Amino acid sequence: MQDNLKLRKEFIGGARTIVVKVGTRLLPDDESVSRIVAQLEPLVASGKRVMLVSSGAVGMGMRILSLKKRSAKLADIQALAALGQSRLMSIYERNCAERGFHAAQLLLTSDDLRDKKRYLNVLNCVNALWKQGNLPVINENDSVSIDELKFGDNDKLAALLAVMARADLTILLTTVDGLRAVNGKGELDARVPLVKSISRKMMASATGTDDDAMSVGGMSTKLEAAKMVMSAGEPMIIADGRRDDIVKRILDCEDVGTLFVPTSAKRMSGRKRWLGFFSDAAGALVVDAGAVRALSIKGKSLLPSGILKVTREFQRGDVVDILNEDGEAVARGLVNYSSTDLVKIAGMKSREFHCLIGSGDDEAVHRGNMTLY
Repeated sequence: MQDNLKLRKEFIGGARTIVVKVGTRLLPDDESVSRIVAQLEPLVASGKRVMLVSSGAVGMGMRILSLKKRSAKLADIQALAALGQSRLMSIYERNCAERGFHAAQLLLTSDDLRDKKRYLNVLNCVNALWKQGNLPVINENDSVSIDELKFGDNDKLAALLAVMARADLTILLTTVDGLRAVNGKGELDARVPLVKSISRKMMASATGTDDDAMSVGGMSTKLEAAKMVMSAGEPMIIADGRRDDIVKRILDCEDVGTLFVPTSAKRMSGRKRWLGFFSDAAGALVVDAGAVRALSIKGKSLLPSGILKVTREFQRGDVVDILNEDGEAVARGLVNYSSTDLVKIAGMKSREFHCLIGSGDDEAVHRGNMTLY
């Protein structure tokens, strides 16, 4: 408990840039939006840079049409989002204006963050809104998104925006009081107050949403979001958004929800953030256990000798994913060789492959051009 409270004071006490995400099931009516804005008002008034990632457009569209279950058809979901988004934003703006600031809508697809120019435009817009003292309210653009352009869920979107903005704290508000331990019977047990690393067992025990009538997502997507934020060197909290005072209690460093602390003492540089979370990988390298240890524990570069398999075609300088033998992402980086050359030299020591292909780099991916997960 003492370690938990100490770390909360360390990571939360001075938070100035804060991303808050609220899910669909926390927004059942107009009054629920008012309660969320009321909790953010003191933060905005005190000069904190607050970004709200808000679900609820599809749910609002369902309420407008008196629908009980979310449609499975893409066009129907897009129509519900288009119908509900304007109503949702009008409620946000009314509640913000009553408190002396304004709600500004940003609707994004994944391409808006993958493209470097559009990524910078989003960041510049958010910074301008903060400078004006207003509240950016961001949602996935569900009315036009297709599978290729979707983030997947707003937990991931919130994590990406937090990484982009170098947020001091990311808060995912949901309908549970945090991550729950799983007992020997596979049943949910006590709340886990503090997480320093996310294990395979923890991921395996996480479940998706227990109610897909209104929303998507669940604890598994929140853990994926936490892994992203933690690897960038910043903290995240999952907490019960049904409490009217939950944001205040979090910022007062009380023992509420689950705090995920950074896995690195140093915050990730802007270049490595872009490389690790927003760039598109042209291919992938599957590496052996020794290479995984060298990258993850010793901070080494990836050598061709540790590569087991090369997938897809790419050129020197392209971005590639580095995967372990189970297919899990270990890192992402800029590759020094084309896929054609790497297929030839995979598994070889430097003295061997230089004889085969001539001069070149000793490293397949240099540590300085790599982001570890």
